[in-house]
Amino acid sequence: MSGCSLNPSDPFPLRIAGVDEAGRGPLAGPVVAAAVILPPDCHIDGLDDSKKLSPTRRIKLSEIIKEQAMAWAIGRADVEEIDRINILQASLLAMQRAVAALTCPPHQVQVDGNHCPKLGCPVKAIVRGDSKVAAISAASILAKVARDEEMILLDRHYPGYGLAKHKGYPTREHLLAIKTLGVSAIHRRSFKPIQELMKNE
Repeated sequence: MSGCSLNPSDPFPLRIAGVDEAGRGPLAGPVVAAAVILPPDCHIDGLDDSKKLSPTRRIKLSEIIKEQAMAWAIGRADVEEIDRINILQASLLAMQRAVAALTCPPHQVQVDGNHCPKLGCPVKAIVRGDSKVAAISAASILAKVARDEEMILLDRHYPGYGLAKHKGYPTREHLLAIKTLGVSAIHRRSFKPIQELMKNE
């Protein structure tokens, strides 16, 4: 899942990739990251932290981002990886995979938050970068849209949990469904609420 509108060997312009993830807080499903390189003259109205945008607006902006980006890519880490290495490390792994999938290699990467993935180029962490840096905002939107789409698909395979609605977050509806149906294969067993629910099964 990537695209590039310029020749990767072209030394101009300086390619700075914005990177962000979606899905650190949910009790189920993967964590998904996106990397986006925007052209220097690119201006997309409405870019912001994906959490501040409506689902409809995010989807529309994701289409515009993919059309105008110099390059974009998606990376993910699945539930087994989250449980094995913890959610922070899985998030950084998803970011690494997103950057590695870019067809135009970046000269620098800017990441939302205060943790940097290990990459083969300079990396800078920017707190609240998804509200400050256009490329990070774009990555935030692509990651959120991609993860939401995956959760909607998972809802068909794991009906009854309401995944298409709450996207795996610990809502009252979701917790009640787990109590009723049990912990599924896509629930994060390393997360405390799931561990507590498993004790009562």
